[in-house]
Amino acid sequence: MFATGVTVVTAQAHDGTLVGLTANSFNSVSLAPPLVLWSLAQKAGSMEAFSRGAHYAINILAADQQALAMQFASKDIDRYAGVNFSRGAHGAPLLAGAVAHFECFNRSQYEEGDHVIFVGEVESCSWREGAQPLIFHGGRYYTELPL
Repeated sequence: MFATGVTVVTAQAHDGTLVGLTANSFNSVSLAPPLVLWSLAQKAGSMEAFSRGAHYAINILAADQQALAMQFASKDIDRYAGVNFSRGAHGAPLLAGAVAHFECFNRSQYEEGDHVIFVGEVESCSWREGAQPLIFHGGRYYTELPL
């Protein structure tokens, strides 16, 4: 029952394969240095790519990107099929139309329960002025919540 924004975390694996997943387990940690965190199930297919990689990007989705959130949450598909993106400084995909992008150095990882918490040091960020975020609450997507 906690409303969150919706992100897609993306990276380029060592073999050049692109990985990405929908995550709403995103949070700010520190301003100095700029740190953010997100978590991933230990059994996730992309765990090796994220845990061994040096960099990733966190894409904060816009209100009109619900289909993209669902695509990156799906299993056994090409999650990048038809997706418009550019490459960040270290190769991580930056999704077109996102509210914001955080390009992160994979600073540390902590195993807790059945997840791994990733702490990223933000090396670069960009945002679209005035863009509205996609919201997730109670198992559903929203473009705004009633007051």
